[in-house]
Amino acid sequence: MRLRSNLVPAAPVLVAVAFAALSACIFVPAARATAAAPSDDEKAKVLERLNQSASTFHSTSADVEFDTIETDPVYDKDVQTGVVFYERANSAVRMGVHLTTHNNRPSAKAYTFVDGVVKLFEPGEDTVTTISKAEKYQAYIILGFGASGRDLEAKWNITYLGSENLSDGKGQVKTEKLELVPKDPDLRKNLQKVTIWVDPDRAVSLKQIFTLSSTSSRVCLYSNFKMNQGVPSDAFKFKTDSKTAYRTQ
Repeated sequence: MRLRSNLVPAAPVLVAVAFAALSACIFVPAARATAAAPSDDEKAKVLERLNQSASTFHSTSADVEFDTIETDPVYDKDVQTGVVFYERANSAVRMGVHLTTHNNRPSAKAYTFVDGVVKLFEPGEDTVTTISKAEKYQAYIILGFGASGRDLEAKWNITYLGSENLSDGKGQVKTEKLELVPKDPDLRKNLQKVTIWVDPDRAVSLKQIFTLSSTSSRVCLYSNFKMNQGVPSDAFKFKTDSKTAYRTQ
C-alpha cells in the first residue's frame, strides 16, 4: 500500500489502522535456538506496567516519520514526516497527524480520527475525504499510545521479544519489544503482524513496524514526546476554505 497519493495506511490504512493497518514493516529475525526465549512472566509484567501507565495517559504529541517500503518488483522507499497528536478521555480517543514533508518536499497533508470518523485532507486537491463507521479501528489506532495491556490482549496475540534501548530524540530509553498478530482473521488478510518498541512507563511507542507482506512494510518512528501537556486547538482540524471539496467513502 503506497501513501504517495493518499496517506493511507495509514497508518497504521485507514489512517491509522485503517491507514496503519494497511501499512507496514520489516520482519524480525528469529532468535537463535540457543538463546532463551523471554518468559510469559516477563510479558505479563510489561502488560501490567502498561495497565498502570495507560490509566494516567491523557495526551501526547510527537515528531513522526512514516517509511513505506516496497521490495518487489524493485526496492522503493516513501518517506513522510510530521507531527502526531493523541488525546484520550476515558474511552474516547482522538488522533491527528499533520505532515510537513513528503520525500523531502514540503507537504501539508493531514488526517484525523475523531468520534469514530476518519478524515483525510489533501491540500493539493483541496479535498477532505471522510471514512465513517471507523469505530472498530480505535483499538488499532491507539496501538502503543495510551493503550493498556488489556487493550492489546483484546485484539492481538502477543509475543514478548525482550528489551532494547532506542533514542526518543532526547536520550536513550529502555523499550520493551512486542510482536502483535491480529486476532481478527479479516485484518490478518492485509496485516501479518505489528512489532512495537513501547515505553511501558509512558504508554507510548518509539517504533512500530507493520508487516503487510513479505515485500511490503511500513516503519513508524516517534520522538520528542510531550506528555500530558494538552494539544493545540487545531490538532484535529484542517485549514480548509470555501473551495474545499468534500467526499465520503
